[in-house]
Amino acid sequence: MTVGISQAPVAVGVEHPPVAAPFSMRVSSKAHYGLRMMTEFARGYGHGPLSIAEVARVEHLPLAYLEQLAAQLRRGGLVESTRGVHGGYSLTRPAEDITVLEVVRILEGEVSPVECVASGYVSGTCVREGECASRGLWQRLKQSIDAVLSETTLADLIHDQSMLQTIAPAPEGTH
Repeated sequence: MTVGISQAPVAVGVEHPPVAAPFSMRVSSKAHYGLRMMTEFARGYGHGPLSIAEVARVEHLPLAYLEQLAAQLRRGGLVESTRGVHGGYSLTRPAEDITVLEVVRILEGEVSPVECVASGYVSGTCVREGECASRGLWQRLKQSIDAVLSETTLADLIHDQSMLQTIAPAPEGTH
């Protein structure tokens, strides 16, 4: 009887640190898709309403999801709807008057990396509040995020995209 011996290398005395879960502060699909839809409405501003079906086609996004987002944006006062054959949605104000922060807040609520820096935070809720070394960092991050989002309008997004397409046009057939 022959017994096979595995020749796989074995590390002896080597400790591997535990693999940490990846850190992620990601924008939700609500905010991402909502902004994509709003930029399409911004492009069409002044030319009549744009159907959500058209936005879904152009942006390759799910129609049912966009309908939900459009309803939120309508309730939030950023878009208005028109019924009928030539109906759809349009911005209630020019694209240069609507900030990304407005869109994100309507779709997501306040942007806050951690609970203790949100505007509705009740002081004393966290037992580590007085000794937390990272709270200042999260507060600065929140302020920076809010500043960038409030200083960026839908018109800025369209302008930035137009500049990129001028510098590096998309290959044929990928529009």
